[in-house]
Amino acid sequence: MTGPAASPAVPSGGAHHSLKRGAATIAYHHTPGRDPEGRTPGVIFLGGFMSDMTGTKAMALEAWAAGEGLSFTRFDYQGHGASSGRFDEGTIGIWADDALAVLDRVTTGPQILVGSSMGGWMMLLTALRRPDRVAGLVGIAPAPDFTEDLMWDLFDEATRREILETGRWLRPSDYGPEPQPITRALIEDGRNHLLLRSPIAFDKPVRLLHGLRDPDVPWEVSLKLADALTTDDVRVTLIKDGDHRLSRDQDIALLCRTVGDLVRDIGG
Repeated sequence: MTGPAASPAVPSGGAHHSLKRGAATIAYHHTPGRDPEGRTPGVIFLGGFMSDMTGTKAMALEAWAAGEGLSFTRFDYQGHGASSGRFDEGTIGIWADDALAVLDRVTTGPQILVGSSMGGWMMLLTALRRPDRVAGLVGIAPAPDFTEDLMWDLFDEATRREILETGRWLRPSDYGPEPQPITRALIEDGRNHLLLRSPIAFDKPVRLLHGLRDPDVPWEVSLKLADALTTDDVRVTLIKDGDHRLSRDQDIALLCRTVGDLVRDIGG
């Protein structure tokens, strides 16, 4: 595997670079840390479904990490943000491979993965494939298995039929003017990556943040995930007035404190 092919992309919060993964180009932004020996874990932010690396949480966490002298990496999956590809051609497996490529080719040393919504599924899949590189996990309204449990299982018969017969359904979105294309490939590939049906073998610390007023991913998902993880070092923080995004000032402060405490716990 070759190293990252760095080439300038659209600047936002500093110059973006990109790496080639097959025919795809994955845009990322990486800030080195101050620990020359690489013992202090870095932080990788994994965004959500149809989000990008310039979102509120990613940018705020990057600024906090810079102040702490921590390595920080954010990136866009294929079909998201500044990366190449069409969103409706993406699947859980493709996006998980994007996350793995960023871990392998952009970062060095131990990493804490911070996954928001779909990014919570991505961080788990990445940790299972690189347990030696992942020092801990922080999930923000994590949504493992959402294509099955929060999409397919909840769709009515007409919606399911449209997906099966035409290959896609355009779901209205509360987060932007564009509808979300839900494809048959997304649903079917998601079944290859389901995690909550059996124990999740991970032995490092995990912190989960979830709003009780989350309309998209029920807070019970975080409790189910905590139960499925084999590690005993799991803490779930429920925010009574928190929504799905958890991007208010107080939510960001809680996120930064949570990551900071985890860095210190891991560093001893």
